[in-house]
Amino acid sequence: MRRAIRYVAPAAALLLMLTACSQDDDQPEADPTVATSPAASDEPSESPTGSPSTTPSADPSGLPTGGTSDRPAPLTAGSDLLGWQKAPGSVDSTVTSGGGWTVTVDKAGSEAEVSGPDQGSGISAGRRERISDTLLDDQYAVVVMQDRQETRPTRAVVVELGEQNQFSVDGSSDIPTVNGGTWALGQGHLLHATVNDGAYCIASVDLATQESTLGWCAPERHGFNSAHVTPAGDALTTFDDSRPSCRTVVTLTGTETEPFPGVPDCTGWEGLLLDDGAVWSVVPKAKQVESAQYYARVGDSYLDLGPGTTGTLTWCADSAYFVRDPQRDGDPAALMRFNPETGLDVVYESSGGRAFLTEPRCGGDTVTVTAFAEGGDEQVSATVR
Repeated sequence: MRRAIRYVAPAAALLLMLTACSQDDDQPEADPTVATSPAASDEPSESPTGSPSTTPSADPSGLPTGGTSDRPAPLTAGSDLLGWQKAPGSVDSTVTSGGGWTVTVDKAGSEAEVSGPDQGSGISAGRRERISDTLLDDQYAVVVMQDRQETRPTRAVVVELGEQNQFSVDGSSDIPTVNGGTWALGQGHLLHATVNDGAYCIASVDLATQESTLGWCAPERHGFNSAHVTPAGDALTTFDDSRPSCRTVVTLTGTETEPFPGVPDCTGWEGLLLDDGAVWSVVPKAKQVESAQYYARVGDSYLDLGPGTTGTLTWCADSAYFVRDPQRDGDPAALMRFNPETGLDVVYESSGGRAFLTEPRCGGDTVTVTAFAEGGDEQVSATVR
C-alpha cells in the first residue's frame, strides 16, 4: 500500500520543520539559526496527560463535564457516517472540493486545475518545482509550489473564486516567502513563513487587499510549523533545538503567542482553536511519531478524544477532523469528527482489509479523504455544511 499526504512522504511531512530556511541568492541574506525537527529516536519529555476521569458528568449536549487537564474526561465515539460520494477523476490525483469548486493536482505534482461554475484555470509548476499543497475555502484557492532542490523560496498562486483575479505570494513579495514552511488559509487571510532580520517569522496576507503583515518571530534557535486557521483564531506549534525538542501549541495573535492552557509542557504536536476552547494532539512515544493522542477543551472541561494520527488535524465548516489508523488487526481506518456541541463521531470508515487514510482536505463546506486499502483505493467527498 501507499501513503501519500500532500505529496510528501508521511515521515518527512511529520518531521518537516525549518529546513525551509535554506536560502539562495533570491532570498534574504540573513540565514537564521533554527532548531531542527524532533528526531524519531528522541524520548518524550513527560507523559502528555494524567489518567482520564472515570465518572464524568454530562451537560445537555451529551458531552462529559468536569474533566481537568490532569484528568481529562474520556469521550466515547459515536457513529455518524456521512453521505460520501466518489470524487471526480483518478484516485492518483489529489482532489479538494467545496462550494461547487474543485482543485485537482496530478500525481506528479506538476499541474493543478481549479474548476468551478463556468470557469476553470490551470496552474503549472515550474521545471524545478512541485505542487506541495493546495488550500481551498469559500472565496479562494491557493496552490503552493516548492523548489525541488529546496534552495529557492516557495511560491503560491492565489485564485479568487468566481473572478479572473490571480496573484502570487513568493520570494519577491513585500514580505517574502522562504523555502518550505507552513501554510494555512482561512478567514480572508493566508499564513506563511518568512525571514526578518535573521529571525524565522510568520506572515499574514490579507487576500482582499493583497497586503502582508509581519507577525510573531521565533526566538533564536526556535521554529514553528503546523499553522491552523479557524473562525476562533490562528494557532501554531513552536519548538526549540533541545533534545528532545520542546514542542508547544500556541495561539497566534499578531506578534504575540500564548500556549494553549492545560497542555503539559513540551508535549504538544498540533492544535486549533474553538470559540471557547481548543483541540490538540500530543505524541506519547517519540519513537512512534505517527501515533498521537487527541484532546479537547470546551469551556473549563477537558476531554480525551482518544488515539489518532499525527499531522491529520483539520478544521472544516464547524468541526475538527482527524484520522484514526486501525488500532487492532481487522479494525478499519477511520475519520473522526469532534464538534463542541455534538461530541465525537466516526464519520468515515475504510473497508476491504488493511487501510490508511490521508489527511482530510477541506473546501469550506466539503471534506475529502483518500483511502488506500487492500480491498481497493478510493477518494471520496461529503458535504459537511
